Amino acid sequence: MKKPLILVTNDDGITAPGLRTLIHVMNKIGEVVVVAPDSPQSGMGHAITISDTLYSKKEKIDDGPQVEYSISGTPADCVKFAIREILDRKPDLCVSGINHGANSSINVIYSGTMSAAVEAGIEGIKSIGFSLLDYSWDADFKPCESIIEKICLSVLNQSKENLILNVNFPSKTKKFKGIKVCRQAKGYWEDTYDKRISPLGKEYYWLTGSFINQDNDKETDEWALDNGYVSVVPISYDMTSYADLEEIKNWKLN
Repeated sequence: MKKPLILVTNDDGITAPGLRTLIHVMNKIGEVVVVAPDSPQSGMGHAITISDTLYSKKEKIDDGPQVEYSISGTPADCVKFAIREILDRKPDLCVSGINHGANSSINVIYSGTMSAAVEAGIEGIKSIGFSLLDYSWDADFKPCESIIEKICLSVLNQSKENLILNVNFPSKTKKFKGIKVCRQAKGYWEDTYDKRISPLGKEYYWLTGSFINQDNDKETDEWALDNGYVSVVPISYDMTSYADLEEIKNWKLN
């Protein structure tokens, strides 16, 4: 049988250790094509390049059978470009990551890692975003490998074409307690701006802030990560608020 075609991307850039780990795992499962940003694109969300040109370059960074390309665009650009310009058939699976830092709760909105997975889902491709709650460049991704392989094989066996999963690994845990299928926690960022003065006397700002978790339920991704579990959250690009839909239909708008 023909091996499944797997598209691999990320938002930390094509040389990121998390991506290199993900490529290694995917090579055990199928035929791997890598299309990733040529520089870090964290926090880009679902941005696409519409007012600038895109550049593509074939790469060979690590040993292995994978085919690799870098793109001068966003993670969503990478998926779009891969499907339209590089691949000769529709991928069986798209995986994004492994991100350096978690993409749990509201962070899924801002995440370039997850936006790449969502873009693949829009194209009718099964997809998974993987993230590790460790922001260091030399984070240890080794403990994630067997679980990543298990989840990917499970997704490949599903019939739903646009299935999208957000998978997060807890930090500082060599042996995870298990895998918890859960929902996205309710939370937000309490933003602040660090105001500074340049040597030329001009004001500039760094965005900073604190994450506020408003949700202590044990069925959330934040609880899972805080308690040593790998969180698996199915997500959708349909942003309709169905809870409000019927009520708003009753408004006298006409």
